[in-house]
Amino acid sequence: MKLVVGLGNPGPEYETTRHNVGWWVIDHLADVWRFPLWRARPNACAADGPVAGLRTRLLKPLTFMNLSGDALAPYVHRPFWAVGNDLLVVVDDVALPIGAFRFRARGSAGGHNGLRSIEEALSTQDYARLRIGVGQAAPVPGAVLRDFVLGEFTEDERTVVRTLLPTLTAGITTWIGEGIAPAMNRYPGKIVGPPGDSGEAAPSEGTDEPQQSGEAAN
Repeated sequence: MKLVVGLGNPGPEYETTRHNVGWWVIDHLADVWRFPLWRARPNACAADGPVAGLRTRLLKPLTFMNLSGDALAPYVHRPFWAVGNDLLVVVDDVALPIGAFRFRARGSAGGHNGLRSIEEALSTQDYARLRIGVGQAAPVPGAVLRDFVLGEFTEDERTVVRTLLPTLTAGITTWIGEGIAPAMNRYPGKIVGPPGDSGEAAPSEGTDEPQQSGEAAN
């Protein structure tokens, strides 16, 4: 079973924040893949269905961000399930600008509390992740990072992020059917800007670079 986990915080007050962009992706996938209604799972809600001929589960942890790893506890010792091949975590990244994204095969938490919790739960950094840019041109100071990631996108930023969703869906489908290397190669993270902006290619290395210093809170 392929498991796609979107990180975010539960509650309507967080729905439109930068920290919840992982949930935006998961909700979009459930819609376009026409998965059945969400079902309760330990510390999470889940929707299952076939993608690229493989059983696939979408998972939204219902813990707060700092405890995201709790939702993965039931999968750690699951027979015929391997973290390195069967898990993709979708997460916000303040070190990437709006409109950029990166598929990665492994890497550090980079100061992100949700990834840190998952790393602790899995006892490894060797799992695939999709980082979605929520940052700005200038680095976000660590002292105000919490307020930044728990703040809402501007209307223009929200439009750019939503423009990415079909591309992210195609990349995730590639990961499910073929693995992380083809997803990285075919979807290297081209920056999508406002209409008329040609964008530029983001680096496509196989591991994460650390985020800027600061904590991605709750």
